[in-house]
Amino acid sequence: MSRVLLSQWQAGALRADGLVERNDGRERAIDRWLAGLRGELAPWLSGWTLRRWRREVAGVLAQADELAALDDAALDARIAALRDTLRRQGLADAPVRDAFALVREVSRRLLGKAHYPEQLLGGWVMLSGRLAEMATGEGKTLTALLPAITVALAGAPVHVVTVNDYLARRDAAQGAPVFARFGLDVGLVHEEQPAAERAAAWRCAVVYTTNKDLVFDYLRDQIGGGGPRGLHQAVASLTGAGAATTQRRLRGLYFVLIDEADSVLIDEARTPLILSAERDGADDLPAWETALATARALQQGAHWRLHSRERQAELLEAGRAEIDQRCRGNHPLLAARRARHALVQQALSALHLYHRDQQYIVRDGKVQIVDENTGRVMADRSWERGLHQMIELKEGVELTQRRDTLARLTYQRFFRRYLRLAGMSGTAAEVAAELRAVYALDVVRVPTHRPVIRRHQGEQVFLRAADRWAAVAAQAAALSAQGRSLLIGTRSVGASEAVSQALAAAGLAHALLNARQDAEEAEVIAQAGQPGRITVATNLAGRGTDILLHAQVRDAGGLHVILTEFHESARVDRQLFGRAGRQGDPGSCQAMVSLEDELLLSYGAPFGPWLARRAASAAAGACLPAWLGGALRRFAQWRAERFYSGVRRRTIEQDRQLDRRLAFGGRPV
Repeated sequence: MSRVLLSQWQAGALRADGLVERNDGRERAIDRWLAGLRGELAPWLSGWTLRRWRREVAGVLAQADELAALDDAALDARIAALRDTLRRQGLADAPVRDAFALVREVSRRLLGKAHYPEQLLGGWVMLSGRLAEMATGEGKTLTALLPAITVALAGAPVHVVTVNDYLARRDAAQGAPVFARFGLDVGLVHEEQPAAERAAAWRCAVVYTTNKDLVFDYLRDQIGGGGPRGLHQAVASLTGAGAATTQRRLRGLYFVLIDEADSVLIDEARTPLILSAERDGADDLPAWETALATARALQQGAHWRLHSRERQAELLEAGRAEIDQRCRGNHPLLAARRARHALVQQALSALHLYHRDQQYIVRDGKVQIVDENTGRVMADRSWERGLHQMIELKEGVELTQRRDTLARLTYQRFFRRYLRLAGMSGTAAEVAAELRAVYALDVVRVPTHRPVIRRHQGEQVFLRAADRWAAVAAQAAALSAQGRSLLIGTRSVGASEAVSQALAAAGLAHALLNARQDAEEAEVIAQAGQPGRITVATNLAGRGTDILLHAQVRDAGGLHVILTEFHESARVDRQLFGRAGRQGDPGSCQAMVSLEDELLLSYGAPFGPWLARRAASAAAGACLPAWLGGALRRFAQWRAERFYSGVRRRTIEQDRQLDRRLAFGGRPV
């Protein structure tokens, strides 16, 4: 059984110590370029790629009437026979067809939802180790049951990864009855989980978790767990045999299915996952205070320059001399010239590059990091090398303990280690080349079940931010009076609160969803489709959430989405617009942004700053011509994507360079 799967998934590429994961090999530049070219073409060749699987889908649908006529006992007998077949033959076409047909029938009986042909196509795409681009609202959660159950029945552990705990809980609960009917146990790994419960969850056939919980538990395994195993032990672990001989949480990296894969594999790939341990930092307080005071005394332009895109402060020669004069001999951390320069650079970053209600919030007297991709608080994370403590000093809150790095790993290097990597997302075509070059993951576009009738009402680029907020409030008032529901999207906590103030000033009732109210997410989203409802949200509402429309809202024209700040990636904008017009529902969207927004100021150069200066003398409510605003947005996003793609490439190389210094048990993580 398991040996068949290992053979099908090229087990010869396993790590030398026998752990069930693929070797993280290195590629030449020409290999990456060729892979990127193939990836760029993959979405455009989706029709040809799907042609073979359409025949398989027809074979699945042909079994529908026969399976529907079976009683429960006969259906269970078919499931038992399928399990034996999959363990003998692996993922051959015939047993996979039978598996998909049975999953579809069980889902129909237990959930009242039978998979559409397009969802069956998406399941086949993912089972083959590709990324299925399925439009927002096409039922990716239900689609994921097809490959997850098929692989689990064949005997391999399955990891289903989502971007946050809320989605992991929701998806695990929704699929649990179907998994149980197939005799598969489902585990849920989440934050603040007792160790025993967490260990039990990892032993389940299918585990739902978040990307960060998965990688951190993997790193903990590398530090504390069990030592190398032979291949025979790895195979035995599939059925739980030999579990008592290892302290490892994960049973190997066999098959992973990533929801919102572009968010995990691209947007979050810039930040390495760092496992750290607390140490007493009380003795370091004078050094942090000195560095912060010195940074406040330095003059921008004369002593240092700011690089906002790189989130870095560059010291000039005069600045280094000033630091040496002020800091030399004050503290052991400041004794070495390079160390004190680095610490003051961190202090400059804390003062000028990390802003309250953007990169972090202050809640319950603590500085808590906000994930800029999802808008969610990462309460268990902290910045390293004293940056977190200096931000705490800046905000006047109680200092936390300093954390020293024990292990680090990037998503790029981790997910390449799975024997089979698959994913799904509503927006992946724009980064198809990078997904192929880094992860060997092809993007396949799956057609929608119903035609998309969402109307895009264009882009307005206001010269002043205040005019943008006023226009958003006026548009919200007009549409809510028609009985429609509105979702107003922002990038940061501060911007969401600015929208909220504008709506309140106009006398408009609304719901606010950002990192301060993330515990209320499910309730807010559940009400967002009601007549006249106005919801203001950060990226919390951008991925994985369903806004169900009231019948009156549907008759009035559906949900209307207003994007108030462009993101660095057009994919994120497309995700937000995709909240409207799901599954053939009516809906509309528009962008109402300002030249003073971060994207246009940082990446629109030389045009953005020049136009922003002109805004000071512009008439109230003035906008750029539509063609110019669109061109500026495309130019800024193109520059941002190029910049961050380069950052991700450099992150991989830096991570590899650290292998020699951060190695465990004589081998790198």
